[in-house]
Amino acid sequence: MKQKYVSLMLAFVLAVFAVIPMQALASVSETKAVNEKLGVPIVVYGANLSETEREMVKTALRINEEPEFDEITVSGEDLIKYIKDSNASSRMYSSAKITRQDEGKGLVISIVTPENITQVTAEMYASAMLTAGIEDAIVEVAAPKPVTGHSALVGIYKAYEAKTGETLDIERTDVANEELSVATTIADSGNVSEERVAELLTEIKKEIAEKAPATKEEVQQIVDDQLSRFEINLSEQDRQLLVDLMDQIRNLDIDFSKWSDQLSDLSQTIEEKFGSISDLVQDEGFWQNVKNFFTNLIDTVSSWFSSENDTQTE
Repeated sequence: MKQKYVSLMLAFVLAVFAVIPMQALASVSETKAVNEKLGVPIVVYGANLSETEREMVKTALRINEEPEFDEITVSGEDLIKYIKDSNASSRMYSSAKITRQDEGKGLVISIVTPENITQVTAEMYASAMLTAGIEDAIVEVAAPKPVTGHSALVGIYKAYEAKTGETLDIERTDVANEELSVATTIADSGNVSEERVAELLTEIKKEIAEKAPATKEEVQQIVDDQLSRFEINLSEQDRQLLVDLMDQIRNLDIDFSKWSDQLSDLSQTIEEKFGSISDLVQDEGFWQNVKNFFTNLIDTVSSWFSSENDTQTE
């Protein structure tokens, strides 16, 4: 009988390893270490969060998994520092955790409360961050209640400067904010998905980086070509917003030779880091199979015990 139970437990362990993805097991078993080279993550909270909301953000950003981290707050005063003609009394709720990566690793963006960031996608954040001059970082965005998500970008600016000691170019941060605004406007009024808008912006920026247009007319041609390629029909007003934005980007102090590679890697990096895992977590069929497996296993074990009891009774 003892040998039978040992065999049962061995079969159970092997079955669990067969069903649960190895990535998930690795994430449970690994213990994070303090990065002595790049420093600890920075968590930046919107200034208008209540204490309860701040705790909700901490939970969403998994702060308890970090051995050490720094904390800062972003307010309306920071908003006017990074964005021209902004309102210092703006309400700031969206928050983020920023972890530096080694040079060349690129940007990896995750919205951990997608139900509460209603307008800005991970791809939009990443594209705007490149425009602002932010590179090589893992960024997780969270909010305790539905918000547009725009203020998280300002928090990311502040945290990035605090973490790297660098000073971001205000011209670039201002245009990056304009990029978010145009992206969400087009998605809202043009009946285009946020993901498609982000892809459109990325492709236009890649063309600008590669072709180095010298005039606004050349920028306009690039915009029109990409709109045609994506089969997106915008109102004249939205189309002009897009042309004006891209002309501003053309005039920024950017190393476009390097920028082209970063833009090319952007979508691929996000998919590799988050796509396969999030798809698995959201795969109802996968978790139903797990449930069925354990249900069947329990039934089988119960039947063995029942058989054992019947034998003893006889």
